[in-house]
Amino acid sequence: MSDRIINEMKLTILSRSANESFARVAVAAFAAQMDPTIDELNDIKTAVSEAVTNCIVHGYREQIGRIYIDAQLYGDGRICVRIRDKGCGIADLKQAMEPLFTTGGEERGGLGFTVMESFMDKVKVRSKPGSGTTVVMEKRIIRRGADNA
Repeated sequence: MSDRIINEMKLTILSRSANESFARVAVAAFAAQMDPTIDELNDIKTAVSEAVTNCIVHGYREQIGRIYIDAQLYGDGRICVRIRDKGCGIADLKQAMEPLFTTGGEERGGLGFTVMESFMDKVKVRSKPGSGTTVVMEKRIIRRGADNA
């Protein structure tokens, strides 16, 4: 097995709520070539959905901006997904990562980062106020046979 990139995709979407489901399905279709289980695929879709929703609701708030999605598949069975916005950024990242904390009002649950962390193997978040936020998520796909690559 190798940790080299075997495939890569880049996608740029506008921060419209209609694009959240498109981003989720696009990344899932890309990940499908690794032959994940339905549960693994659902985990990836859920995490991508949460990250993109954060960009729409919190990053750009009442304006439309661009969301950048990069995904790489590695020879050792990992998928790495990076979702980035150039929105308002997060002033207190530690606080934002706490379960139930939200800046999105009463209708938001404040569980986005918690959900991402529970469905992916690794989650890293970088943010700078006024410059945007980047979420990098990684998941290892369990290989079920020598044919998968």
